[in-house]
Amino acid sequence: MIPRETLPRVLFSLFALVTAVHLAVQAFGAEAWSRPTQALLMPLLAAFVWTAAPRPHGRPVRLVLVALFFSWLGDTAPALASGDAAFLVMVGFFLVAQVVYIAAFAPWWARSPLGTNRTLLVPYGVVVAGLVVLCAPGAGALLVPVLVYGLLLGTTAVLSVGVHRWTAIGGALFLLSDGLIALRAFSPGFDLPLSGVWVMLTYAAAQALIVLGVLARDREPAEEVPA
Repeated sequence: MIPRETLPRVLFSLFALVTAVHLAVQAFGAEAWSRPTQALLMPLLAAFVWTAAPRPHGRPVRLVLVALFFSWLGDTAPALASGDAAFLVMVGFFLVAQVVYIAAFAPWWARSPLGTNRTLLVPYGVVVAGLVVLCAPGAGALLVPVLVYGLLLGTTAVLSVGVHRWTAIGGALFLLSDGLIALRAFSPGFDLPLSGVWVMLTYAAAQALIVLGVLARDREPAEEVPA
């Protein structure tokens, strides 16, 4: 939900513009611009959330801001390492982000259709299990952190369904984005043209839809919003 106030609209427009520039950078291989543009995405989205959410900020909004901060660290901190260490740094910070998202979404589980119809959980389980099967042979010593992260990512996607339809789509896209990263890293036969573009497109869209869904739910009457 994009409010009508000018500042949040400007910030969200800037986020969309920088996302478009970053995707162009990914598509055309202008590596010098890749990290700077990626580093701007989460701060712009967090600034949008900060200005768009009603004051005082409720618990879900505060947690979303924390998750965006750790997502930003996951975007930027791997540049300070290399090889497996860089991958573990990225996974570590995004793992914390997923835990925070889980804490933000969990109070809405009771209203989720997945809570009343458990068969709807099957597609999520199939996707996570499929990713583990495809990536396990190539993960080597990284199998345990990848498995833990995959389970948390699937949990985030499942819990996001109870928040808002936009958040549900965002949670599914986050699962898709990180699934593409895992396949690119650990499945030798995986070859998706412009994979960097698809990873960042689904990632940016996931984060944007998650925050829009939380903002939409946060503007509900106070008795319907978890404290």
